[in-house]
Amino acid sequence: MAVKRESLPFQIFRKRNAGETNENVEATADRFRDRFDGKDATVEGRKSEATTMVNEYYDLVTDFYEYGWGQAFHFAPRYEGESFYEAIARHEFFLALHGGFKSGMTVLDLGCGVGGPARNIARFAGCNVIGVNNNEYQIGRARRYDSRLGLSHLLNYAKTDFCNTGFESNAYDGAYAIEATCHATDKVKCYSEIFRVIKPGSCFVCYEWVVTDKYDHSNEEHRRIRHGIELGNSLPTLETGKQVVAAMEASGFVVEDSYDVCERFESGPAKNITWYNPLEGSYMTLNGLKATPVGRMVTSTMCIVLEALRLAPKGSHKTTQILEEAAVNLVRGGQLGIFTPAFFVKARKPLDA
Repeated sequence: MAVKRESLPFQIFRKRNAGETNENVEATADRFRDRFDGKDATVEGRKSEATTMVNEYYDLVTDFYEYGWGQAFHFAPRYEGESFYEAIARHEFFLALHGGFKSGMTVLDLGCGVGGPARNIARFAGCNVIGVNNNEYQIGRARRYDSRLGLSHLLNYAKTDFCNTGFESNAYDGAYAIEATCHATDKVKCYSEIFRVIKPGSCFVCYEWVVTDKYDHSNEEHRRIRHGIELGNSLPTLETGKQVVAAMEASGFVVEDSYDVCERFESGPAKNITWYNPLEGSYMTLNGLKATPVGRMVTSTMCIVLEALRLAPKGSHKTTQILEEAAVNLVRGGQLGIFTPAFFVKARKPLDA
């Protein structure tokens, strides 16, 4: 059987160029972990340096994400018989449908990663998409994919903070965010900026990472899982769905709908597969094997060996440890029902705003 190049971990061992942001992988990984587990680590400290922290994180993990997950850095619950990538695309199309995106429109993708969802939505809806991203490396990756796939005419990118874009007011036909605005330190400030730049009558649709009503802060295991999710995914702090809705309303939006997509899937009549199932992995396929505990251990061990041989940047193994912490706690949070990556919100800017 032929093995596709993207199934092999070539990119995760790339050498950093002199002068590249966060070129010292080990120092970056140490600095990042100290923000969560160092003796002076605090939520307020992470919030005060959130942009730097998130850039550190994505400079470390982007290549690992692409290797293990693909071009769309998000989760999706699946119907029985639906493939992983079909579920990922459907999850994105759901937002485009509820956002009312169509040909001729220009919409914003807040926190666009390497552009996977933007490409899918542009092809599905025929709209133009501007990806908002503060990470230079990811934007470069996104542009290469766009060019390769013949989609550069529909996609563009802005390297800026989605809490302070610098865009004109009332300029865009809508906006969406997929598991991205969880990085914002101030949800009201973030949503207010989105409110400002989209046109009256248009929608902002998103999936937010939140702790659910089952989360009990007095429960030590719950707190440990929450901290592991925050550390492993570079989040200042996780909030609740109620806090997200309140922040939307405080920003001026009319919230037309909000619910946990994953909970609806799991409690619905259609047979389904949990959103965290890909992190549990499968020993039946090469892609599934990469996500199993054994597969992640193999990747981690390979990083140690290749670091010793100077074929991988020193610090690659520390990056895998951060991602392992994320995976273990995301799965456990999902199993206990105390966390969801897909709290859906549809919010509209009033016509008279």
